[in-house]
Amino acid sequence: MSDTESRFRVIVIGGGIAGLSASHMLQKAGIDHIVLERRSEVARLEGGSMFIYPHGSRILDQLGCLDTVQKGTVPPGRWFIRLPGGKKILESTFFSHIQKNHGYNMLIFERPKLLRDLYETLPDKTRVRTNASVDSIKQDENGVDVVLSNGEVERGDLVLGCDGVYSTVRSAMWDAANAASPGMITVKEKRAISADWYCLVFVTPGIPELSETDMTVINSAEHTHLFTLTPKKGFFSVYFLLDKPFPWPKRAKRFTEQDAEDLARSVADHPLSDTVMFGEVWKRRLRSSVIHLEEGVLDHWYHGRIALAGDSAHKVMPNMGLGGNSSMESVAVLTNRLRQMLVDTNWRKPSSAKLEETLAAYQEERVGRMKHIFKFSSNMSQGWRTPWYKFLSTWIIPVIPDSMLAAEMSKIISGAPRLDFLEVKDLPPGRVPWEYVANKKRSTEGGIVGGNKLSSLSLVTALGVALYYYYGVRPLPLPSLA
Repeated sequence: MSDTESRFRVIVIGGGIAGLSASHMLQKAGIDHIVLERRSEVARLEGGSMFIYPHGSRILDQLGCLDTVQKGTVPPGRWFIRLPGGKKILESTFFSHIQKNHGYNMLIFERPKLLRDLYETLPDKTRVRTNASVDSIKQDENGVDVVLSNGEVERGDLVLGCDGVYSTVRSAMWDAANAASPGMITVKEKRAISADWYCLVFVTPGIPELSETDMTVINSAEHTHLFTLTPKKGFFSVYFLLDKPFPWPKRAKRFTEQDAEDLARSVADHPLSDTVMFGEVWKRRLRSSVIHLEEGVLDHWYHGRIALAGDSAHKVMPNMGLGGNSSMESVAVLTNRLRQMLVDTNWRKPSSAKLEETLAAYQEERVGRMKHIFKFSSNMSQGWRTPWYKFLSTWIIPVIPDSMLAAEMSKIISGAPRLDFLEVKDLPPGRVPWEYVANKKRSTEGGIVGGNKLSSLSLVTALGVALYYYYGVRPLPLPSLA
């Protein structure tokens, strides 16, 4: 057997954030791989804004591309919450507290920038192959074949599905799992990722009369406005509730430009501040789209020689900006596990049993944490969907101290994984320790190391305290959001 044939090889399907991050990490780990992207380019001009939290920046720092990614960005300023009429009820320095807690500034920019930067900073770009559409995946005891639409075959030892919420790889994994163990993948799990919301997304030039660095949320009974501004670009989203959930296997409707126009017209007279209305901003759009917002976390992330990462396994509401960061987390954990497996086998191909053990450990480490992040993101994205959520966003969150709001997010940030075989050079100091680094071990308790479980809005306890101190009354028991 030649040296090439004896090397463990990963076939990554999908060249988005998860797929390009996987190529970076696998190259750092010295693991042979190829990335297959069905489109002709990896950085198409689509999508809205991208949030990178400190734990995402730490991974990018390890990969050596943080300087490129943060070039030209400006740290976010304030976070506003307004009532439907435009009245301000919250002006928070939340983002400043995040920086002080963890050292890294939050980064906000256009999504295609991250894809472009990840690609351009790859040590070896030949690892990414475009115009490579997958037709089928065939596993056997010794490896896996990925058959492309042009008839070519890529042979490897593991397929990693980073191909999004309508994942071809996931469907192949489900078929293989149920063929081997009938009933393993249930209808309930197949419907675990679904959409309750759809969203009008558009990008504008900078709008200084609104602000140059702030984020604003405006809730109402019918929809939620969320927009983030930078000096050069404005990123706007309007969230609308669907009449009923939209689960797999239904594919999202392909909305048209007319759909976007109709939705924009329905909110054109809504104030975005004391002086600016939605319709005035809409006229300045550079591009727009309407998308469904799927969310959910699967229980099974692997079977045989197929594993999932990113939106194919977990997708969260975008309001809190944790989706891309979570994709990088998952790929980092899988890379850690694969590298350790190869160290254990002296860099020879592992047995099927050893690979199974490795993928099981990856799944165990990630599922609990992602379910907490999913619940947190979902709870913080409900607008005025129910009287409780209206009460929470209108009367409770505005009176919570900024530091307390940031502390809740810091539980997510500080317990995040990183690449455990690479150090971070010049890690910026922060007030909150990195638990994953400090303990030098992995956790299966929701991804938080050191025994502190991540509470999906344990903030609710603090809300009662805030009511007591701000209003001098003891609140009634509040329903749990966990």
